[in-house]
Amino acid sequence: MGRSLWILGALATVGIIVTAVFGFGLRSPGDPGMPRHIIAALASTLPLMLAHSWIFLYLLGTGRVIRSAVREGGLDPSPLARSRRLRRICYPVILLAAALVLATFLVGGAVAAKGVPPWVHQALFWAAIAVQAGALWIEWRGLAENESLLVEVDRRLVAAAPVSAAGA
Repeated sequence: MGRSLWILGALATVGIIVTAVFGFGLRSPGDPGMPRHIIAALASTLPLMLAHSWIFLYLLGTGRVIRSAVREGGLDPSPLARSRRLRRICYPVILLAAALVLATFLVGGAVAAKGVPPWVHQALFWAAIAVQAGALWIEWRGLAENESLLVEVDRRLVAAAPVSAAGA
C-alpha cells in the first residue's frame, strides 16, 4: 500500500511541475491560460496532499502494529527503536512538503486577487518543489525500511511461535 501511495505522490509532483509550466508567463487573473493553471493546480495538489497524509497515517499505523506485535510476541524491542527513528525522519519532511504545497496553492489565490505579489507564489513554488523532491526520496527509503521492518517482525514472530501439538 505504501508504494502505491508513493507513486500517487510522484505523479502529483509531476502534475505540480506541469502546473508551473501552465502558469509561467501569466500576468493577470484574466489571462486565457489562468483557468488551466488553476485546474491543474487543484488536480495535482489534492492527490499530493492525499498521498502525504496517507503515507503519514500508514507509517503511524504500521508503527502501532510493530509495537503491539513486539509486546504481545515477547520479542526483542529493537524493532520499536527502528520504527520510532524512521518516523522521526519521515514525519517532519512529509509535513513540511505538504505545508509548502498547500501554501503555494493558497497564495496563488491571493496573487490572483492582487493581495500578494507574484514573486511570493513563485518563491513558495520553488521551495515546495525542492522539499517535495526530498520528501519523495525520504518517503521511498522510509517505506522500504518500514516494509523490511514488518517482514523482520513477522519472521521473528513465526520463529518464536510454539510448535503446534497437532503437528507432533
